Amino acid sequence: MARAAYVTDLKSLQGECSANYARLLRLVGDLDAGQQRDISLHSKGQTLGALHLAVLEQAPYTTMVEVTQTGPLDGVLEGPKMRVHLYHDVRMAEVTDFQRERHFSGRYRYPNARMHQPDEKLQLNRFLGEWLAHGLAHGHAYDIPEYP
Repeated sequence: MARAAYVTDLKSLQGECSANYARLLRLVGDLDAGQQRDISLHSKGQTLGALHLAVLEQAPYTTMVEVTQTGPLDGVLEGPKMRVHLYHDVRMAEVTDFQRERHFSGRYRYPNARMHQPDEKLQLNRFLGEWLAHGLAHGHAYDIPEYP
């Protein structure tokens, strides 16, 4: 029996991208191009590494942020790395680059040569959302400005 073709769930994708926009603004909203922020990640009393957020480009309607994670396996395994475009006019953030792969389709035939899942784009944006939510809930920024 043939499997039904995957149909992109635009409502879920847009919801995830909107939520990620809000999360990223909370984490990098006050940074300008060339600036960065490191957030120490903790869970159950253990340090898990750090979430590194760098603003690469900034324009009136878009911002590009690179999100990486460092951790105890640095030097052994490469940590996750993605670039995210924030679109300020529609208040959405979309993963456009993950582990040096760029421009993800809304759906892929499966199997495929790149081994992408049919809903790869949605999965990447969900992963970003979980990553940012963990940073907001359990992280501590190294560079919090002191207020008098």
